[in-house]
Amino acid sequence: MLIVSEKCFSPFFSVPCLEMTTKRKIIGRLVPCRCFRGEEEIVSVLDYSHCGLQQVPKEVFNFERTLEELYLDANQIEELPKQLFNCQALRKLSIPDNDLSSLPTTIASLVNLRELDISKNGIQDFPENIKCCKCLTIIEASVNPVSKLPDGFTQLLNLTQLYLNDAFLEFLPANFGRLVKLRILELRENHLKTLPKCLFSAPCCGRRRCCILLRVEIKALGVQMLSLKLLVK
Repeated sequence: MLIVSEKCFSPFFSVPCLEMTTKRKIIGRLVPCRCFRGEEEIVSVLDYSHCGLQQVPKEVFNFERTLEELYLDANQIEELPKQLFNCQALRKLSIPDNDLSSLPTTIASLVNLRELDISKNGIQDFPENIKCCKCLTIIEASVNPVSKLPDGFTQLLNLTQLYLNDAFLEFLPANFGRLVKLRILELRENHLKTLPKCLFSAPCCGRRRCCILLRVEIKALGVQMLSLKLLVK
């Protein structure tokens, strides 16, 4: 049971928080209340979207062993603290529409991360060791001044969706075709002039599995493609 208390507010933020009761597992979007001393809870999802935050709330780190989804959308956060990357159970990290200028190398610690949304920030590049986040399937990084992708990016072999619209990309890594599970690739409003040939000749495995690129959306100088479908048999 989850009780909403109108009189209960966190001393750190001007947003109402929720009392946590003795139920052993809470799955839902909530802001934990520190003023209630009850049985320890297992919190898997926290949502601090649209809270006017300038930094990641310290309360997040109290749940580093159980936290699976963290939403920090539409705040004014400029930096991600090192403690955040101790939350190794994180599967989804959503930080769009903030003031981030970089993605720290400590992101490599998030080995269970599956979805990453860093769109609408000021991030200029990805760290090389993002390759350690091998479980990543979805990356939304549109509206960032990203000029290139590191070679390590092509080691994210489970990636199925990549959104990099409205960035400063001039080229893709030569071995980008290694991402054979990629189904959706959006690269609108970039500075691309050419695409790697391997993007159109994805290899098949021994069982002759089809690699299907369901949608490629590209709009750049010299390159215009919409709804491209590739079948490799």
